[in-house]
Amino acid sequence: MESGGGQSEPISVHDFSEKLLEQVVHFHVMKLRGGFFLWVGSSPVLSNVAVSMNSKFDTMPLSTLVLGDSSDTTPISLAQRLTMKTEKQVFVSYNLPMPDSSLTLLVEKRIKKEMELYPDKF
Repeated sequence: MESGGGQSEPISVHDFSEKLLEQVVHFHVMKLRGGFFLWVGSSPVLSNVAVSMNSKFDTMPLSTLVLGDSSDTTPISLAQRLTMKTEKQVFVSYNLPMPDSSLTLLVEKRIKKEMELYPDKF
């Protein structure tokens, strides 16, 4: 498939799960050209999506909620931190019941561990 005169990179998918605070959390990563989409949840729901990307005008990545409840800042902040870490555009859909800072921290640690184990998947 041609795009812009060059070969398009295929979308790759990477899934993993972990039991965190007595709850099984599933992770689904779709690697895209120049970024990735990360879905986090315990059941098949897409209740929110945030996006974050670097800006040449600011050291802090730009981020916004594309879909969902704007009072839940978890997907935006996670997308922003992942953009800072990877220097890529990141979409995050965080679908765990009621934000729990302990669970969110464990989720982020698990994502970072997976990124170290499989850097080519992100």
